[in-house]
Amino acid sequence: MRIPLTMERNDHTIWAAWANHLQDWGLGSFAAALLESAGPLKLLGAQLVYLGQPALNGLLPNEQMNALANLLENDTYSSGFVKILREEQA
Repeated sequence: MRIPLTMERNDHTIWAAWANHLQDWGLGSFAAALLESAGPLKLLGAQLVYLGQPALNGLLPNEQMNALANLLENDTYSSGFVKILREEQA
């Protein structure tokens, strides 16, 4: 899959790791369906990630929080992540 020029390559690496973990846990299809059906709620989720970043700093590193927010606020990125999830299933 091609990485959009505006996306940090690190985001793609993080997403690939997330996809592997979700597949290992049997949640790949669920996560893909959730992202596909969330629509405008993804933007709200991204804002919640940004707002909660200081409080959640101990749970996830900043680069993963930023990758999650980027994924949620950009439809192209979320579609790309869904494709990664679907490829992992095959």
